[in-house]
Amino acid sequence: MEKNVLVIEDDKDLAVLIGIHLKDMGCKGEFAYDGSAGLTKALEQPFDLIILDLMLPKLDGFEVCKRIRTENKTVPILILTSKAEELDKILGLELGANDYITKPFSIRELMARVKANLRAVDAVKQESLEKSLDAELNFGDLVINFEKRRVIIGAYPVDLTAKEFDLLAYFVRHPGRSFTREQLLNEVWGYQFSGYDHTVNSHINRLRSKIERNPAEPKFIKTVWGVGYRFAEPEEIAE
Repeated sequence: MEKNVLVIEDDKDLAVLIGIHLKDMGCKGEFAYDGSAGLTKALEQPFDLIILDLMLPKLDGFEVCKRIRTENKTVPILILTSKAEELDKILGLELGANDYITKPFSIRELMARVKANLRAVDAVKQESLEKSLDAELNFGDLVINFEKRRVIIGAYPVDLTAKEFDLLAYFVRHPGRSFTREQLLNEVWGYQFSGYDHTVNSHINRLRSKIERNPAEPKFIKTVWGVGYRFAEPEEIAE
């Protein structure tokens, strides 16, 4: 799944360079060139990571970081500072930044820090999801109870076969992640079914007929052309 990264940096040449490398990583970059515009963007839409320069016009990075943390406790913030003083780094971290890097830095080191922070966020999300698997998970009007192996769409129970439930359960444990048919066969049916791609297709079709209001335009189980299938992320379902 493409990650959205906000870069708040008044040096436009540096911002462009960072943007190029973010794109190479498969990330989408949004940009702001002063603190006030950066804060507005940060509060208007969700981001997976914010790269924040401390020395900014209109509103400095310390104040931007502080205000972001007032509204959003979880988005990772990686601060950029041209100062080497320990006090600036400590203050930035105390205001809620997750990491820092001091200018001048190599773009390779910055991208390594970006990857590390994105991995940490993914790990926390996955851990949170796994901890909730004994309870009911809600995806819009779709409810999955793992302990009772029960599925409800709207107010109505859905009659699934054991393998249909296993396939749905595997999907909802990894929202947004694309799987090939072979990967689904290996994980849900086992390696001995390798080569039986039609098994996945038929189960997907039956699942869609049971949980989708319009199987021709699925809301939950999406086709990823040239790859396979994925389960929609919560924000997609909420739209």
